[in-house]
Amino acid sequence: MTIEASEFKAKCLSIIDEVDETGESVVISKRGRPVVRLVKFVDTQADYAQLDLRGSVRVAGDLIAPV
Repeated sequence: MTIEASEFKAKCLSIIDEVDETGESVVISKRGRPVVRLVKFVDTQADYAQLDLRGSVRVAGDLIAPV
């Protein structure tokens, strides 16, 4: 979706809510020229927290001894 900056200014909060709900990005333009893209924020730190594997590996024996 593309909208003019003046329309974004008038409907800012509802457009932000729509991007959050749908995940669709919005291009904001000035005088017909695209200036900014509004996209949904994705927290990559939260994704890494789910991959925490501490304590899931056990060492059996000496790691540096010849095989």
